[in-house]
Amino acid sequence: SMAAAGAAEVVQALSRPLSCLHEPDCGRAARLRALEAIRAEVQERPLSGAVVQEVFGAQLVRPLARCLAGDAAERCRDLALQLLRHGLSHGDRPGEALPVLLPALAQRLCPPQGAEPSEELRLGLVQLLSLLLRRCGAALVPYLAEVIRILQATLLDQYAEVRRESCSCAVACAEAMPEHFHMQSESLIKPLMQTISHQHYRVRVDVIQATGAVIQFGNGKSVDDVLSHLAQRLFDEIPKVRHAVTTVIGEWLLHLRDRYSYFHKLIPLLLGSFSDEIPENAKLAWTYWEKIGLQWEKENEEDLKDKMDFSVSPSHYPKGVTRPGLGCRELVSRNLSKILPGLCHDITDWVESTRVKASQLLYTLLLHAEDHITQHMELLLRTLYQACLDEESDVVKNCVKAAELIGTFVSPKVSLRLITSAFGQTPKPSCIMVLTAVIRGSPKEILQPHLTDLGNTLSQAGRGSEEAFYMEQLLCCVRALIEICQEDCKEISLQLMKVLVTVMALPYSQHLKEKVEETMSSLAEVQQLDSFLCLYKQHIIQLLEWISVSHDSWTCYSPEILQLDVIATHSGPVIGEALNNFILILKTCLQPNKDPQMRLKLFTVLSQLLQKGSETVNSQGLFPSYLETVIKDILAPNLQWHAGRTAAAIRTTAVSCLWALIHCEILAPEEILKVKDGLMPQIIAAMDEDSKTTRLMACRIVGVLLKVCGRQFDEDNFTKTYTEVLKRLDDASCDVRLAAARTLAHWFRSLKDSDVRSAMEAQVEFLYQELLIHLDDPEEKTQKAVLEVLKEGSDLYPELLVREIEGAVHKHRTPAYCNQLLRHIQSARESA
Repeated sequence: SMAAAGAAEVVQALSRPLSCLHEPDCGRAARLRALEAIRAEVQERPLSGAVVQEVFGAQLVRPLARCLAGDAAERCRDLALQLLRHGLSHGDRPGEALPVLLPALAQRLCPPQGAEPSEELRLGLVQLLSLLLRRCGAALVPYLAEVIRILQATLLDQYAEVRRESCSCAVACAEAMPEHFHMQSESLIKPLMQTISHQHYRVRVDVIQATGAVIQFGNGKSVDDVLSHLAQRLFDEIPKVRHAVTTVIGEWLLHLRDRYSYFHKLIPLLLGSFSDEIPENAKLAWTYWEKIGLQWEKENEEDLKDKMDFSVSPSHYPKGVTRPGLGCRELVSRNLSKILPGLCHDITDWVESTRVKASQLLYTLLLHAEDHITQHMELLLRTLYQACLDEESDVVKNCVKAAELIGTFVSPKVSLRLITSAFGQTPKPSCIMVLTAVIRGSPKEILQPHLTDLGNTLSQAGRGSEEAFYMEQLLCCVRALIEICQEDCKEISLQLMKVLVTVMALPYSQHLKEKVEETMSSLAEVQQLDSFLCLYKQHIIQLLEWISVSHDSWTCYSPEILQLDVIATHSGPVIGEALNNFILILKTCLQPNKDPQMRLKLFTVLSQLLQKGSETVNSQGLFPSYLETVIKDILAPNLQWHAGRTAAAIRTTAVSCLWALIHCEILAPEEILKVKDGLMPQIIAAMDEDSKTTRLMACRIVGVLLKVCGRQFDEDNFTKTYTEVLKRLDDASCDVRLAAARTLAHWFRSLKDSDVRSAMEAQVEFLYQELLIHLDDPEEKTQKAVLEVLKEGSDLYPELLVREIEGAVHKHRTPAYCNQLLRHIQSARESA
């Protein structure tokens, strides 16, 4: 009654302004004055809730609503809105205003007529709706369709703040009348999804939260309509947006009525947040996931009884990783067949960020699935083969980590069979990458029974391709095997050496060579051997047999040529223990009818080995017993003259091999005697080659031949030799001229002790004449060398030489040398 009395007093005071508002031709200024007067009476006096309710319910709601919906003056609409907000906040029974207010709100906010032009007022109107939802609750049920219609419009308002307020309205609506809301909730999904990618991140956060509530209290089937949009928001660059998605998904997985039907769709989104770069977001996802797993365990206790009692931790588990709980593992395992196909599709998507995210998720899923991975191996491997070739290194890194889990959880009987059968004739590098990862993830003892097969597969794969990336992967695979299997690798040491030799023999593998050496060293180490040379010692015969299977048909393009080069040169002194095989290969491949380019390559290898004979082929002192074969069957046939550059290059390397044999004294004097007749003509011919090196070495070899067996020469030998060597005194190269001079000195020495000395007078005379001319050589070094030759030869026919000098001295530019020579002869006579 007190309220009634108070209300009557206020109503009395309001009668004039109200009647003014009722008049049809009341002007704008008058309306404003009237509203200000109402405000003074109602808002600025301390009235009780009951009085406010009386005054509003009976007197004010209708005129204010009319003003709000239709007054042309913005200031009047604003005042009406303020007064209504006051009445609804302070009145006792705000629900009674609904029949009047909701149509007014709809009229102002909904199309077609809904056209409140002022942004601030539209925001105020939506705030008013929020207030009604919070204060009236279930009383709004009859108006639900109206509320939804308003929100469908305001969720797409131009003004971001209106959208945000509409989102909190949607949440309030869902919470206010849950049992009726689900009939209408779907109508909000479309406008929410239209605004979920709004440019203001705060709008995006509010939309995500609203979507969570709308579906939680509404129709769960809408999950399907929003999933792809929420998934997209997990790529949002604003961490708060991603945080909101994780919260919504986590809440659904805990509380959504139909969550069991949506596990396979929601789990990937929650687990995808484990890799969020913001630790707080990742931690949030983990916290939700643990709760979800425990809740599921409780709900399925009966079903899990056996597993809970007998669940043993796997003996081999990735280092530094915490094993997820049983509920979490079961949830993934049971849903994996529904999750994997879509995920595998995403790993090969054209958008890079999708591929990275999907590859991170794959690792997380496999960590949970453990040995349940086995039944999905074919799809998994197909996907990994493709993804390991991704140009984005993060995708490759994650896929390799995932493949390691296959090694950890899947029996190698299954995994190795599937992977090696994919190797086929020419494995893809990615197949090898996956195999490497599986090996790295496997426990040593589990791999042991499969080592022989693995070794054979890898040495087979070495023949697959010569591409650098491929070979690099093969090398990584060998390294992984050695690292994991340690001393067990002894049984496949030969197969692994074959792979390592193959990689080292690649023409462009300079950067890999060091890695190969390291790998060889570790293969030696696990077998307790001192160095990789011991590995060669162990396997060199088998390695040579392995490459020489087809040696009869090699060409210069055969990879075996380079492999032979590696085995022969990289094994250092060990090649000296395998001469039988080595020389046999050379003999077959260096026949003159074989590919010239190939012969050139092999001769180059042989000549390099012979340069350091005692540290290589002759390390055991066994090479001399192969000399006959080397000279008769290998060198002599290749010294024959044939037209063409390659043939000339072959002759050069053959001559350098011969020189190396002589120079390192592998070819002993008695051996030289045996072979001189076969070699002499070719070596003399070689002094006339285009290559300066060949001419130089040929001159030196002739010198050695003279030194060793010149005394056995006949007239013909002596004549042929000096005429060719003499020509070399005209050589363009000073080095060759000097070598020729030294050789002629040997010639004179040999002739002095020879039986044919007396028959050679005319030849010697001619030689004296020629040598005197060469005393005029442009180089002083050569002049001195020729002088020494003449001194050496002077005691054969001194009188003859004196006559020649006297005849030549006046023509000489350097008479001093002639005089020196005369003095030399004089003193020789005196001492004689």
